[in-house]
Amino acid sequence: MDFSHSPKTQEYLARVNAFINEHIAPIEAEVYEFSHEKNAHGDWHSWQLHPQVEALKAKAREAGLANLFLPDNELGQGLTTLEYAPLAEAMGHYSFAPEIFNCNAPDTGNMEVLYHFGSPYQQQQWLTPLLAGEIRSVFGMTEPQVASSDATNMEARIDFDGDDIVINGTKWWSTGLGHPNAKIIIFMGLSNPENDRHAQHSMVLVPVQSEGLTIKRMLTAYGDYDAPYGHGEMIFDNVRVPRKNLIMGEGKGFAIAQGRLGPGRIHHCMRAIGMAEHALELAIKRGLERNAFGKPIIELGGNKERIAQARMSIEQARLLTLQAAWKIDNLGVKNAMVDISAIKVVVPNMLESVVDMAVQIHGGGGMCNDFPLARFAAGARMLRLADGPDEVHMAMVSRLELRKYK
Repeated sequence: MDFSHSPKTQEYLARVNAFINEHIAPIEAEVYEFSHEKNAHGDWHSWQLHPQVEALKAKAREAGLANLFLPDNELGQGLTTLEYAPLAEAMGHYSFAPEIFNCNAPDTGNMEVLYHFGSPYQQQQWLTPLLAGEIRSVFGMTEPQVASSDATNMEARIDFDGDDIVINGTKWWSTGLGHPNAKIIIFMGLSNPENDRHAQHSMVLVPVQSEGLTIKRMLTAYGDYDAPYGHGEMIFDNVRVPRKNLIMGEGKGFAIAQGRLGPGRIHHCMRAIGMAEHALELAIKRGLERNAFGKPIIELGGNKERIAQARMSIEQARLLTLQAAWKIDNLGVKNAMVDISAIKVVVPNMLESVVDMAVQIHGGGGMCNDFPLARFAAGARMLRLADGPDEVHMAMVSRLELRKYK
């Protein structure tokens, strides 16, 4: 295995870092302050994007830095999963950076679904404007009344009525639902209960403005609405869409979901590693700048050892994630399942630990909105649940490990 940066990765990484250093890093505090001032409430109808976001999206697109995640030479930049991974890490330093490059979740996963499984009509109607950065999307999978860690538990219904699809049920923790540009939902629900348990569900495209669809509220994560993106709860009451909005076919939802989550977990984890790098940088600078008992804080209370542990943990997590990316590219998702599940446990836990260390060094300041660490902490904790909790992924690793002995 060779994880070294290809010439293509080196070129794009240099360009992405230059763009971030020139346009994104200088406005980090301003963007966070703007969001806290304008969006620190649950009324998502009035949430606003920072005025520079759309302009920077256009600038990144003009520079050929949009849709870097998509392994297509025409619609993206033709990067492999391994080649894209360091770029995702670079974007992860700043929570609003992925949107600038049109590489933000859940849009990347939804665009991959439409790219790989969408019909020509679906691609024209929704993939094209998503790739253009004109709209945002939502993925509706998690439900409040069932243990969604088992995806086959879903109770929301998809029924077929002639040329229509009728949708009923409730979804929550639907990330991005509060974004001003959210226009389309990929909804996963129970459609064929008579089939094998992994062929009972389907995916359907549902416009956000559909009749019968009610956005009930935005959920808080540790008291924060994560505006202007949000994590919403939505109720579907006899929502009707045309049958042509069905993705791939009846009972194909679980297969689509598995294909969607492989590369997506690489993206999540590499962004999280970038977040950890940023948290470590903040911790070191704070520790060097602040003094207590006649010494820099970095010299006190075992903080040097904590810095060392953070560095070692980040490097280990990165290598494991790059190995998973290499396997996806060279062996396929099915042969990378152990690694994909492993990174989904290792990386968020590493991030949680590094951010907690950084908060401790910052003192009370680390818990307030003067620094991005509180946002990082909520994101790290959420990532241990999103796309499957730690326990599900550890069960996968152990099951495949024990299979070797049977």
